[in-house]
Amino acid sequence: MPSSSSSFTYAFTYHVFLSFRGKDTRYGFTGNLYKALRDKGIHTFMDDPELRKGDQITPALEEAIQKSRIFLIVLSPNYASSSFCLNELAHILNFNKEKGLLVLPVFHNVDPSDVRYHKGIFGEALVNHERRVNTEKLKEWKDALHEVANLSGYHFKTGYPSSPILF
Repeated sequence: MPSSSSSFTYAFTYHVFLSFRGKDTRYGFTGNLYKALRDKGIHTFMDDPELRKGDQITPALEEAIQKSRIFLIVLSPNYASSSFCLNELAHILNFNKEKGLLVLPVFHNVDPSDVRYHKGIFGEALVNHERRVNTEKLKEWKDALHEVANLSGYHFKTGYPSSPILF
């Protein structure tokens, strides 16, 4: 838990940081969410594909995470297939443990229990990662998915009415 003095001295550049799988939601849900937030004057970070080089978090992306106040994690069907997204999620959650900021998961066309218990498409993606990453990294990703799925958030399923997120 952050001390009261550190929370007062922490400077934010972004109100919101969006973590998402580009091929799933960049030009749909997340793109529309970004526009709605910006239209309301909420300074929002949405990465540019150029910031993603390989699997590792770039210095520019790390800086954006460190200068953000709220993290919206858009968990979509292909989120766990991206080692970059999983590294970003683990980094955000570790940063959050240090600073005590707000992390809100958005389950977009995925069941929160599949994320939490690594079932369905999330389980399949993690099995595919087993061939490429060491056991420690895989455990870090599984722990991050379990942790984010245990947070209160929003569940959106295409074709079903849902409660709007009001800003």
